[in-house]
Amino acid sequence: MSTSTIHDIGYRHYDGPRSGRAYVLRSLYVHNLRAAFGLGRPARAKIMPFLLAAIMLLPAAGSVAVFAFTDQEDALIPYASYANIMQVIVAIFLATQAPVLASREVRFHVIPLYFSRPVGHLDFVLAKSAALATALFALMAVPVTLLYVGGLVAKAPDPGKQVLEYLGGLVGCVLFALVLAAIGMVIAAFTPRRGFGVAAVIAVYMLSTTIVGIVQGIAEERTNFTLQGWAGLGAPFNLVDIVQVRLLGAESSSVGIAPGVTGGVVALALCVAIVLGSIAVLYRRFRKAGLS
Repeated sequence: MSTSTIHDIGYRHYDGPRSGRAYVLRSLYVHNLRAAFGLGRPARAKIMPFLLAAIMLLPAAGSVAVFAFTDQEDALIPYASYANIMQVIVAIFLATQAPVLASREVRFHVIPLYFSRPVGHLDFVLAKSAALATALFALMAVPVTLLYVGGLVAKAPDPGKQVLEYLGGLVGCVLFALVLAAIGMVIAAFTPRRGFGVAAVIAVYMLSTTIVGIVQGIAEERTNFTLQGWAGLGAPFNLVDIVQVRLLGAESSSVGIAPGVTGGVVALALCVAIVLGSIAVLYRRFRKAGLS
């Protein structure tokens, strides 16, 4: 018979300071924010996010250059309209990066490993959603800031008005980021393979935009402009644009805008519902994926 030997390899309980929930939440947030831009990953993971970020900057730089040479205020793209004008690039960024944050852990069944440490279920969801929203905000806010700074350097008229419009544009960027991140994360969380996640996010964006465009076109032909405005609630970019126009006093960059302050309040309430609803859905989804 063989004999067994017990070796004391010196494991001891940790008695030092513990960083707590805030440190865990911050670490998860920073990790996912870096992942959204491919930082800490192979070079090929950085190509798409930084290429799209560069493309987002080009119209802003061109607009500032034209304004500097012509002194025509109309040459500057309105701050609140920038994200809507560049919505295709923003949608591609969302489609390519949302699966990076929401799909990989589901596909490789590693979500329970996060909970070998004291990570709360809600903390996990909030950190990922906040990281994607921050990445989207940076994607949109940096060119808007370039427009503002470039306009000031080129001596745009009425600096006080420029400040207010710039701040309104940043608020719009926050709304765009929150709503788009909420939608993208939910779609990506149910598509474990990244390729399917990219296709699903693009499909939702194209279908919603196309259907809303068709409805608005029919409503315009029948001179039903009220229906045309309310139909804009069905597309994410139109939805946020309604809030900007009706509640923040921005210029409209959409075909149809829901009428009056009521339209803005309804659009804002829908934005809040989308964000809170996505958190609830992601919470349940990741629990089923192993957070029990």
